[in-house]
Order: sequence, then C-alpha cells, then structure tokens
Amino acid sequence: MSFRSSAMTHALRWVAFAGIVLFLAGCTQQPSVETADIPSWEATALPATATIVAEGSGKILDTQPVVTSQNVPEGSYTLTLACDGGGKAFLTARVGDGESVRLGAACFGARESTNFDVPVAGPLEITASSVDAPVLYAYHLTPRT
Repeated sequence: MSFRSSAMTHALRWVAFAGIVLFLAGCTQQPSVETADIPSWEATALPATATIVAEGSGKILDTQPVVTSQNVPEGSYTLTLACDGGGKAFLTARVGDGESVRLGAACFGARESTNFDVPVAGPLEITASSVDAPVLYAYHLTPRT
C-alpha cells in the first residue's frame, strides 16, 4: 500500500510542477514600451499597404497627447488604429475646422477602424492619446473601398 501511495505522491508532484511551469510560461513579461522597436512592431501590428494616404506610429509614454498633421486629398477614408502595451488608446482626426472623428482600441494587439469623409483637401490633424500610458500605437488612413 505504501508503494502505491508513494507513486501517487510522486506523480502528483510532477503534475503540480508541470502546472507551475505552464503558468509561469503564460506570464512571460511583454517587451517594454519604452524600449520597443516601433518599425518592427508596426510591421506586424499594422502591415503597410499600397493605398496608404497617411500614417503614423509611436509611443505614448505619459498622458500627453501626440499630435501629427498630414495633407490629404478630399475623399472617403478608413482610419485604422492598432495599439499594444495594455489599456486603451484613442485617435482623434480632424480636417481644418471640420467635425472630428474619434476612434479607440484596446491595447492588447487589437485593431479598430472607422470610416469618415474628408470634404475638402487639407491638413488632417491626428491626435493620439491614452490615459493608460505607456502604449505603442500605429494608424493608417486608406481610401474606403
């Protein structure tokens, strides 16, 4: 009887050890946002296409928004946001004094998109922000198909 008990105890220890190893493997630390290679991350998170009209990427290291501006032609567009690092990131897009478009995405490798129209060619101002900084973000503006 003691041999069975000893064998069972030994087997349970191995199962527990294997469970701990699997648990720890699932808890591997994500790469640091501060030291991330943005072009490499963007290439996998939001791959480039031939139809990109405007794009941007970077790190939001604190709660200060990051503002960029690019000239875009009049048209109908899709704005896509990808982010990583935990929490949530937001983009606000506005052409001139026109109405703004807001888009948010969970920063766990997700992508979110929205469609909007640019009624007149001009500078498109994109503001990236997050209250959950630090995060990585990337966006593409492509013609709506």
